[in-house]
Amino acid sequence: MIDLSTKIIRYKKPIVIIFFILTIISAVATLGVSINYNMADYLPEDSPSMNAVDLMDAEFDSGVENARVLLNDVTVQEALDYKKQLEAIDGVNEVMWLDDAIDLKKPLEMADADTVETYYKDSNALISLHIREGDEVAITDKIYELIGDDNALAGEAVDTASSQKMAGQESAYAAMLLVPIIILILIVSTNSWMEPVFFLTAIGVSVLINLGTNIFLGEISFVTQSVAPILQLAVSLDYAIFLLHSFSDFRDRGEEPTTAMRLAMKQSFSAITASASTTFFGFIALTFMNFEIGADLGVNLVKGIVLSFISVMVFLPALTLTFYKWIDKTQHKAIIPRFKNVGSRVLKLRVPVLLFVLLLIVPAFLAQSNTSFIYGTGTQPEDTRIGRDDAMIEDVFGKMTPMVLLVPRGDVAKEEELVQELKGLDEVSSVMAYVNTVDPAIPPDYLGESVTNQFYSENYARIILNTTTDSEGDEAFSLIETVRSEMESFYNGEGYLLGESVTLYDMKNVVQKDNVVVNLLTVISIAIVLLVTFRSLTIPIVLLLTIEAAVWINLAVPYFMDTSLVYVGYLIISTVQLAATVDYGILLTEAYNGNRKKMPALQAIKKTINEKIFSILISASILSSVGFILWATSTNPIVSSIGLLLGRGALLAFIMVVFFLPAMLVIFDKVIKKTTWKSNFYEGEDK
Repeated sequence: MIDLSTKIIRYKKPIVIIFFILTIISAVATLGVSINYNMADYLPEDSPSMNAVDLMDAEFDSGVENARVLLNDVTVQEALDYKKQLEAIDGVNEVMWLDDAIDLKKPLEMADADTVETYYKDSNALISLHIREGDEVAITDKIYELIGDDNALAGEAVDTASSQKMAGQESAYAAMLLVPIIILILIVSTNSWMEPVFFLTAIGVSVLINLGTNIFLGEISFVTQSVAPILQLAVSLDYAIFLLHSFSDFRDRGEEPTTAMRLAMKQSFSAITASASTTFFGFIALTFMNFEIGADLGVNLVKGIVLSFISVMVFLPALTLTFYKWIDKTQHKAIIPRFKNVGSRVLKLRVPVLLFVLLLIVPAFLAQSNTSFIYGTGTQPEDTRIGRDDAMIEDVFGKMTPMVLLVPRGDVAKEEELVQELKGLDEVSSVMAYVNTVDPAIPPDYLGESVTNQFYSENYARIILNTTTDSEGDEAFSLIETVRSEMESFYNGEGYLLGESVTLYDMKNVVQKDNVVVNLLTVISIAIVLLVTFRSLTIPIVLLLTIEAAVWINLAVPYFMDTSLVYVGYLIISTVQLAATVDYGILLTEAYNGNRKKMPALQAIKKTINEKIFSILISASILSSVGFILWATSTNPIVSSIGLLLGRGALLAFIMVVFFLPAMLVIFDKVIKKTTWKSNFYEGEDK
């Protein structure tokens, strides 16, 4: 460390210049990183729905319906005119309406009433269509222009287009709110107006370089784009604070700036390394998720932590020594006085706090395990056009979720029998197939391609179901299992099923398996880091119990409030909260161990709380602010859910570390002493 610090000090100006050049290059490179808004793309390639999508792409020219258009107060002919105009829009295909299900040359009264009311009801027409993936924004804008404000557009593609439109705007809005708040928090925690600028510059540079290096990945998910930069900033800002506070302490003792920085780097290296290591290995666990959106976020966060560590240990010392006079010239008195005698007050509560938390842990663990989950994006707010349009379509036509079956072509009788079985299901409002839309007695070869291509490929027959369930939930998932069972009974497992609800069903099965693996890896990896850091068998258990209890309480809140939780947010936050907030416990425990070598347990913990509560509060305030701002500014339910859980989790972790952890350290002091290698604890008794 001394050799490294000497070289950094010697080449400080070139280092600053190199980092700024890399930052500029990275900022430009971010423009070449594409953002993926399709959650289904992150399912394992061997999942049933992904196999079905690949087969559909290979066999048919069009995909599954992903949008619906409601036309209010129109005649049949007007609806047909709208249909032609929709078909003329580039990127819109598989436009289906009543004329595809029945012969409109015959009176509507003679047609099957259920089929007619699926598409045309009380002079309102519902047209289904497929919007080309990747161009959702441009295509939906053209559809909105065609149908105007009085009609409605909804569906999976519309949700994707909305996410694309709002992502960049919301990220900028979040940053505009967040940066001033962080600066304000840092100003009250330092004695110089310029120090917060140095903190944010060091971490901001690493964030931009991290974003730029994503160009080598090709694309990132919208979750990563929205969450990773802000989370990296919040989690790694502590590293910069550790270093500069240490630098200021050595300068206050009369050391020259270069000597002070050399000593500060040496002193803070172990604390920063321990803090970065727990976060690093916690985020590594995300990369083991089969649902690859976790791996996408994990890779970016791991990369970000490494870059933040390098930036703080290399760039920040060089930057500080180059411009330290700015810090000197902008000194100010402490805005908020440090807390005094807090330790004594906290310790008076140690027994009731310990009993309360121990009583709460089991119900919290059980509650968070029984929370109801959402696997997609959930219902859109009705104060948005998407939410309003969704509600308008549902009011007229009820819930409608399409599914597509692909079955081997050739046996018309078997296909017709399957269609009849499917039509008999309570949750199926209509079924469209060649055998019930065209006379099955007419061979497909005698009809034009425009008629047969939507139902037959060279090898497969396509059957389209309209269901009355939500896109997810117990009813929807039960229907999927029923339809698959029916299909497999007719075709011996050779059929395929796809659609939004099928994708969410597979997503549920994948992420529930991920939960066990990711949480186990996170706990084990962080436990190993803590074991090495403290050389103790019991301290890792105490720290992990403290933070895990905060995680369980956080994730139990939706259960007690009877609200559903976005599962991706639940899965990610159960790892991120543990990895990001265990640093608070490390900071307090390291200081306690140092004090415990000089004094009895009660005195040591009181002194530690008095010294460290302010630093822990600052870190928790920053992370909590990040979370609540993400929650408040994002219209995407996944990002918003992660934000709320992160904000609440940081506050709970702060409370647990300040109240529960000291109680555990004092009550189990003798056990910790015996299970810690070379503890060298003070032997005297508390007075």
